[in-house]
Amino acid sequence: MYKFKQIGIFGRLESYNVIETLKRLTQFLTDQGVSFSLESDFGTKLSSRFQYLDRQEIAAQSDLIIVVGGDGTLLGAARDVASHNVPVIGINRGRLGFLTDIMPDEIESGIHDVLMGHYVEEHRFLLDISVKRCGKVIHQSLAMNDVVLHPGQSIRMIEFELLIDDQFVYSQRSDGLIVSTPTGSTAYALSAGGPIMQPKLNAIVLVPMFPHTLTSRPLVVDGDSKICIRVGHNRDLDPQVSCDAQSHVVTQEGDELEIRKFSGRLHLLHTSQYNYYETCRSKLGWGSRLGLGQRYEEDGE
Repeated sequence: MYKFKQIGIFGRLESYNVIETLKRLTQFLTDQGVSFSLESDFGTKLSSRFQYLDRQEIAAQSDLIIVVGGDGTLLGAARDVASHNVPVIGINRGRLGFLTDIMPDEIESGIHDVLMGHYVEEHRFLLDISVKRCGKVIHQSLAMNDVVLHPGQSIRMIEFELLIDDQFVYSQRSDGLIVSTPTGSTAYALSAGGPIMQPKLNAIVLVPMFPHTLTSRPLVVDGDSKICIRVGHNRDLDPQVSCDAQSHVVTQEGDELEIRKFSGRLHLLHTSQYNYYETCRSKLGWGSRLGLGQRYEEDGE
């Protein structure tokens, strides 16, 4: 009957609301006779009769992952499951909800429709990041939203060089550089003045953070480009590299940050009513009943 037979459930136990949503979700899946497993951290908060595994074990045996939390929770899940080719859908218990779009009061209807095969599927790419020191990799990570080179806790400019496909682009003094996927273009990159990129684009945007020049602007490049950032001399300051604002590494002068598209993709599911531009309107406060927009809405009513 159902398209998905084995469900994995991820989340972050940040609040009472998340726990209540997990209880409601597990009760619904139990009532429907659907097999599921939960990540180990849930074991202290939920029934002992459920199966608890680590994320990699869950991803390897599941044909759907349900994430309970905000966009940040889904970003973490995406990095863990991208290599397993398993689809992911989110129940929103965060603030913004660009990626997690099933509302808590729609769990039963939303998850039922997805289990029946009624959904919209998107393929989102991630970035593969390596930090090299003296030719050796000292840190490797994935990012679904963005990779950010920044000064850390100090409010000071840093120096670095940018190369794309082994071609020198510029040297810069600024507060840092944001390297963003289309998914991340509505996150930190947007607040720094970057463009909004439709998620299906095979492109990467590089957004300088408060550059010490009036001519430095966001740069959009092909998604298959190899991006290299060389950390310059920054006196007693050691800039940091952050991936999705969740993993961090401290760099030194001469370190090279190499960024490429990751070979795997995230299969992101939405409810069948999903509309990317409607999400932008509601989350970013775009006007929806002005001029022609009003006539289009009236024609569709």
